[in-house]
Amino acid sequence: MTHLSRRRFLTISAACAALPSGALAARVAHWRGTALGAGASLRLEGLTDVQAAPVIASVEAELERLERVFSLYRPDSQLSRLNRDGRLSNPAPELLDVLSLSTALHDATGGVFDPSIQPLWVALAQGASGDDLDGARKVVGWGQVHIRRDEIRLDQPGRTALTLNGIAQGAITDRIAALLRGHGLTDVLVDMGEIAALGTRADGGAWRVGLAGPDGAVAQRITLRDRAVATSSPMGTVLGEGQGHILDPTGKDPLQKTVAISAPSAALADGLSTALCLMPRDRGAQVLTGFPGTKLELLI
Repeated sequence: MTHLSRRRFLTISAACAALPSGALAARVAHWRGTALGAGASLRLEGLTDVQAAPVIASVEAELERLERVFSLYRPDSQLSRLNRDGRLSNPAPELLDVLSLSTALHDATGGVFDPSIQPLWVALAQGASGDDLDGARKVVGWGQVHIRRDEIRLDQPGRTALTLNGIAQGAITDRIAALLRGHGLTDVLVDMGEIAALGTRADGGAWRVGLAGPDGAVAQRITLRDRAVATSSPMGTVLGEGQGHILDPTGKDPLQKTVAISAPSAALADGLSTALCLMPRDRGAQVLTGFPGTKLELLI
């Protein structure tokens, strides 16, 4: 699973087809801020700053709200309170949706995708070894997480903990894309580390996206229209001693250097790209057949 400290960049481009190309070029609104603790930016093509102002305000408000749900850095977030107290009443619908998808991915991957990996991630990040590392592994297990619409409960409060870093980026990308669609922007590219592409570019062509390999260089280019894509690289962040940030709950090393998946939603693409880094190629291909509309775009 990934850690939320990895850099994110939010770029949103909305094209207004009714405007001629010269007007489009002259009308571009920009915004820069933060999302989940990292730099973010917003680009709206075909809109003046005045026209974009209410859109930008709603994006900022929604990002702040989602921070209060998913952030591991904010002690007041729903995820942080769940990890601290072992119990969370009245969870946000977005959190329940992500946990529901996490359960589906956990079952489909034979337990490889497991958000309860957080104690092991923390132990490795702190340089633990021996008994301390073994102790962290013993509290990992999706069966210790109990999800109801009105409450989420962890079996071992203070020990069991969740990270949604292998799926929350995609979920937030989907939410921002839906928000922009609600503002009537049908041609939008959202890039928060995971990408959702709606409609087309200003010239009517499909969105072009570069997929980076483990060295950060573009390894392949694809086109997207009304789809999402996510890329995961275990060595994109190193915890120390050559340990990548995507962890197998059984302690096995990742089997793939980089995986990119396209799917109907960014959350699904995000979770699958994370899990497939830990799986043999033939098993990963089999998992994809259980999720209609998904496609392996890059595997290194």
